[in-house]
Formats: sequence, C-alpha cells, structure tokens
Amino acid sequence: MKSLNRNTKLALFGVALCLMAGAASAGTTGTEFQSLYTWINNVVTGYFGRAVAVAAVGIGAILSIARVNPIPILAGVGFAIFLQYTPTIITGILTAQV
Repeated sequence: MKSLNRNTKLALFGVALCLMAGAASAGTTGTEFQSLYTWINNVVTGYFGRAVAVAAVGIGAILSIARVNPIPILAGVGFAIFLQYTPTIITGILTAQV
C-alpha cells in the first residue's frame, strides 16, 4: 500500500475533527456578568452611543473641511455605523445555539 502524502493526512485529520465536534453551547453561562453586560449594552445603544456617533461624524466633517480631504468624515461615518451595528452582531454570535 502506498504511503499517504502530507496533504491527505491533514485532510483526513480535519474530517475526523469535524466529525468529533459537539454541539455549540455559546451564551449558556451563568448570570454573574449579566448586569454589567446589560449596562454596557444600554450605554452603547442608548443616547450616549448616539451622541458619540454624531460627534464622530461632526469631528470628521470639521477635519475634512480643514484638511480638504474626505477621509476623516468617511472614518467618522464608518465609526458611527460600526458603533450602531456591532452590539447586535456580537449578541447574535454569542447567543447562537445549535
């Protein structure tokens, strides 16, 4: 019988790992940090988060006008979008269950 090459061995090892994988149990821990998570989530998604997003766009606009360069305002808009959607994405990833 011919010896298996390295790539074939790695592929077989990967398939074996996939077959041994168990069910996902993300987001099923205790409630020790639930109040901290709720507070931070409310701060980021509440009026403070909105104020920071508006400030980022405003500061980016001022810098764009001062430098005659569109990059700072684009960075401010990107930061505002990131701040708005990231908590929802993180919550969705960490509470996903099979």
